[in-house]
Amino acid sequence: MTNPIESRLAALGLTLPDAPAPLAAYVPFVRTGDLLHVSGQVSANAEGLIVGQLGKDLDVEAGQKAAARCALSLLAQVRAACDGDLSRLLRVVKLNAFVNSTSDFTDQPAVVNGASNLLGEVLGDAGKHARSAVGVAQLPFGVAVEIDGVFQIS
Repeated sequence: MTNPIESRLAALGLTLPDAPAPLAAYVPFVRTGDLLHVSGQVSANAEGLIVGQLGKDLDVEAGQKAAARCALSLLAQVRAACDGDLSRLLRVVKLNAFVNSTSDFTDQPAVVNGASNLLGEVLGDAGKHARSAVGVAQLPFGVAVEIDGVFQIS
């Protein structure tokens, strides 16, 4: 039987990627009590990493798409942490988002809306979360966006 989150993803035409492997010396997630802390997920799609700097190489719309891809990777990590059962996801608690930006780019919140809106579409009220959206001069591998998150799971 398909759970409601998987059904909603399918209805939106979205597919979760496999949970990305860590790119350095860390673990992809840590559970403490009912909180799951997911390490930063970088912007990537089926073609590879989504690279570039907002305000120079990418516009807000491209940044939103990159942020949405980070959100899908976060959900993939949650699914892996829950042994493949996304119905154990109770809510998104907090996102910390980093946007590779030029010094004069100030629309980081609009970029990160790509992730927040996707989580809201997929999870409804359980997708509403606290968040930070921070501009940075560079991210690993030149990616456009990196987002980590805290999730409540059963």
